[in-house]
Amino acid sequence: MNSSRPVEFFILDGLKDRYMLPFVFTLYISILSGNSMIIYLVRTDPKLNTPMYFFLHNLSFSDMIYTSSTMPKMLSVMLTGVKTISKTECFIQMYFFLSMAMTGRAMLTMMAFDRYIAICNPLRYTTIMTKRVCILLVFAAWGFGVIIVLPSAVWATQVPYCGPNVVKHMFCDFSSVVVLSCADTTRNSIVSLTSALFGIISTFLLILTSYICIGRALRKMSTADQLKALATCVSHLIVVCISYVSATFVYISYRVAKFDPEVRIIIALLYSILTPLLNPIIYSLRNKELQGAIKRAFCKCVTASNRPTVGKTVPSITK
Repeated sequence: MNSSRPVEFFILDGLKDRYMLPFVFTLYISILSGNSMIIYLVRTDPKLNTPMYFFLHNLSFSDMIYTSSTMPKMLSVMLTGVKTISKTECFIQMYFFLSMAMTGRAMLTMMAFDRYIAICNPLRYTTIMTKRVCILLVFAAWGFGVIIVLPSAVWATQVPYCGPNVVKHMFCDFSSVVVLSCADTTRNSIVSLTSALFGIISTFLLILTSYICIGRALRKMSTADQLKALATCVSHLIVVCISYVSATFVYISYRVAKFDPEVRIIIALLYSILTPLLNPIIYSLRNKELQGAIKRAFCKCVTASNRPTVGKTVPSITK
């Protein structure tokens, strides 16, 4: 095996059937449309010029990069049947997929911190959550995602691949690619798993701590104030639960040997699209400010399209 020539490309051998193509394409367009809508509304509507929507704007942007790192290639494989992917493209895809996943969780952590300040320190909210602080928090979230997966991604490019090159997945999943290495990867796999668990568990604990503090603050409020405060947290809580529960299922599917490979691939696919797809839907359905922004944007578009053209006359036809 080790005497074989180095691998120059990989073959993505995920789900065999093409019946998934319309389904995956529809989901991808929905993800791009929904998150683009969030970004457009936050950037154009003055009433959404708040820290919470600034973080949501960045979450939507990271979700678009996250899904775009894998789904275009996935659709290309389904459409053309050409399953090859170069080593460079594979490792770039792997890095962006992992880093944007961590960036999204870091952004959810910043949103939880924002809700903690808004509910537990409402009188100091505007002095704490200044524009400078929000920008620093966003940079921290992006930096966290970029740096924490860097050692694992760099290491994956350094190990030799001189044996089989068939990746049993729909995209360059870290575990599915590294297992093809012809060197001993035990120590490095432990390091990679540790960094991944640290990223997931640390962000979860910070979010949990924020909501424990929020829960204590709610106990001192009246019922009306409690309901008002909870209304600002429901959307975020739903997204957090979906994100971490789906990540748990993916982890279990990789650790349980009896899992059918195709079931594992489907779980990983759902994990990669579920949160980016549901984020805009959840925030649009649960958030009255966002609903108002959607209505204002729609009315603005209708008004612009119905506005008569000024200064132009139809030329008459003379004989």
